[in-house]
Amino acid sequence: MREFRRLVEVPGRSFFLFGPRGVGKSFWLRRALESRRVFDLLDTRLQLEFARAPYLLEARIGEVEPGAWIWLDEVQKVPALLDEVHRLMETRGLRFALSGSSARKLLRQGADLLAGRAITRRMEPLCSRELADAFDVRASLEWGCLPLVVGDPSNARDILTSYVHTYIREEVREEGLVRKIEPFLRFLEVAGMMNGRVLNAENVARDAQVPRRSVVSYFEILEGTLMGHRLPAWQPRIAVREVAHPKFYWFDPGVARAAAGMAFEAADPSWLGFSLETLVFHELRVHNHVAARECRIAYYRTRAGAEVDFVIESRRGTGDRKPQVVLVETKLAKRWDRSWESAMRHVAASGKVEVAGMYGVYLGESSYRFDDVKVLPVREFLDAVHGDRVF
Repeated sequence: MREFRRLVEVPGRSFFLFGPRGVGKSFWLRRALESRRVFDLLDTRLQLEFARAPYLLEARIGEVEPGAWIWLDEVQKVPALLDEVHRLMETRGLRFALSGSSARKLLRQGADLLAGRAITRRMEPLCSRELADAFDVRASLEWGCLPLVVGDPSNARDILTSYVHTYIREEVREEGLVRKIEPFLRFLEVAGMMNGRVLNAENVARDAQVPRRSVVSYFEILEGTLMGHRLPAWQPRIAVREVAHPKFYWFDPGVARAAAGMAFEAADPSWLGFSLETLVFHELRVHNHVAARECRIAYYRTRAGAEVDFVIESRRGTGDRKPQVVLVETKLAKRWDRSWESAMRHVAASGKVEVAGMYGVYLGESSYRFDDVKVLPVREFLDAVHGDRVF
């Protein structure tokens, strides 16, 4: 299988590496850390040993030089180890790579995430910059960008279906995140179909036939296990009535499709439209993190239906200084319609913010500039994002 160079880099100090299952964390760490001691906590015997006696970690490490790397994989399996990690960092000067698919269990059990002594890095599915010439827009929209899927596209349906089943078994059932699995399965299918839409717990509860409070808890589980992200609503008070509810996007279009039970069905245009938004959101999040921007990303919608898919706050407003934003509108179309620019132009004309850029992103092949709006094909826009030309 072809290897892809990841944008994440090893920092000089101890770090957490969080990311959903199957995005390549372990594969990357095996190659990125030159010398290391590895402890895989998926090994049941090792997991039980450390759960009973965390102090045995030092004995297991043995004699190593200060500054040596110690890698604990799936560290959320034994949160109690973090106290011992903390001690060994302080007394022996060891560096730790702490990888896992969830910070939920660590936080739930009171771990302090080493009080800032270890920084955080995140890994997502492959992005367009990492895929380079292997990036295929249509394939990414239909099947997502998990490394296993990219490496074996002919078996994408089976890989993604198996991925969702493994998630349910290992992350949900075995971790005891829900009391009954059947209601969660019904929720999962509805949540997959609701990818990219405004989060309405009442509607999901009705469609999944589960209580509203369970729906709220289930979405928290998806977020805690890094399977999805909320996109908050931006409310600059431009219009009298602006939508306040967040949207929910799965971390990968292909996984959302499998969760919805649609992996073996043809993807319809409506689904692919939300899939394009999911892909663009993914790329914005990756760049935001690896380029150390950490800008706030939101969406804007009025009650009348005017919407901007992504509002990137490239500079916070302070005192008399207006916030600076970049506006992005995506469309699953091969021809650009100028009417799609109206919501962005409305925001720019409001005087409430300083607009640093307005972008239309579509499936066509030509790029255009209409006054202050740049209309770009998907690949060209993503190249601009990772080239620091958008924010």
